[in-house]
Amino acid sequence: MSDSVDADEVEHVADLARVDLDDDELAAFADQFGDILGHFEALEEVPEVEAEPDLVNVMRDDEIRESLRQEEALENADDSEDGRFKGPKVS
Repeated sequence: MSDSVDADEVEHVADLARVDLDDDELAAFADQFGDILGHFEALEEVPEVEAEPDLVNVMRDDEIRESLRQEEALENADDSEDGRFKGPKVS
């Protein structure tokens, strides 16, 4: 499968990517790309599965539960201001 990609195609892709390749690298990449395409061709021989995945609703109903009061939530905060958590400035 290494002959399915030639050096001209590799050179074109390298130019689009603004990558300079010498002749040895072009030949090596052409062989490698050909091998990669050969692997994709082998994958086309794998039979397709006609099964739909079972979808499960992972959402739950909202439940109103008791929560912390604002003072309790801020008790362990390193710093707070006006009833809110205060963190370091990000610049």
